Amino acid sequence: MTIRAAYVLGQEGYDRIYGPEQRAAITELCGTEPPFVPADVASAPGTVLAGTVLADTEVILSGWGAPVMDEEFLARVPRLRAVLYAAGAVRGFVTPALARNGVLVSSAASANAIPVAEYTLATILFSLKGGWAALRSPRSHAIADVDDVPGSYHSTVGLLALGTIGRLVSERLKTTDTRVLAYDPYASPAEAAELGVRLVDLQELFTADVVSIHAPLLEETRNLVDRSLLASMKTRATIINTARGAVIDHDALADVLAARPDLQAVLDVTHPEPLPESSPLLTLPNVVVTPHIAGSLGPECHRMADLMTDELRRLATGEPLRHAVDLGRLDRVATP
Repeated sequence: MTIRAAYVLGQEGYDRIYGPEQRAAITELCGTEPPFVPADVASAPGTVLAGTVLADTEVILSGWGAPVMDEEFLARVPRLRAVLYAAGAVRGFVTPALARNGVLVSSAASANAIPVAEYTLATILFSLKGGWAALRSPRSHAIADVDDVPGSYHSTVGLLALGTIGRLVSERLKTTDTRVLAYDPYASPAEAAELGVRLVDLQELFTADVVSIHAPLLEETRNLVDRSLLASMKTRATIINTARGAVIDHDALADVLAARPDLQAVLDVTHPEPLPESSPLLTLPNVVVTPHIAGSLGPECHRMADLMTDELRRLATGEPLRHAVDLGRLDRVATP
């Protein structure tokens, strides 16, 4: 079955996600190389190039920089059957119009979750070894209070949310001797048992040696990690955030970290992002801010395109999509 497809996303996303190998595989599936339509061109009504291409497009291959796909947009793509999004969070472009028009959406969130889980595991283990304090005193050649370093043997890791990334992190932690706690109001005891984690409330979660945030940004999770939770953290604990910055109350975080130099924060996401130069989180010695690097970088981006290439093959052969997004449950998925 021949599929008429088009790449519709930002130029940067197209260049980073769809490498030569991925484009060749997609061309083979389609029988001809799909055209690239920049998102701003696709969104502009009356554009001759976009109108000509999109009028016949059945599948949109997208990624970072995807245009908002509302009724006005879909009117220019009347034959659209599916959007294959080679990135993670879809709420930045999905609208109810897609479901109303019967358009399938598939996301590579599970592929983007892999490097985030790897970053998180590495950060958890480094934190448990007291590595951040050691980096602050590299000339000492010794760690103060060495007996108080948790290490990974029977120390406790708390995961805030057991979505795709939280589950991957819990699976990777099985290779260690840590005890894993999790807070997720949507997870069942059976799911937790399968993952080898113990479900607890938020207060108990913050008794862990390391707390790692994996919750999506929803109205109910905004500033979920508040002053009281942060202040309750055990001595020399670490908090890691690779989810969304606004899940943590940043003012409270700065205050607690200033008052508790024994604590450590590792923030791959912030609110806002990037932080203003005046933010105390940029100068506190017990804060490490990385520039949103946990997700797919470099060749890792091609993994997302590979996943969507397989979804394209499934469409071509009439098989069900493996990574279809439930458009009726967007209230529980992350914002971009």
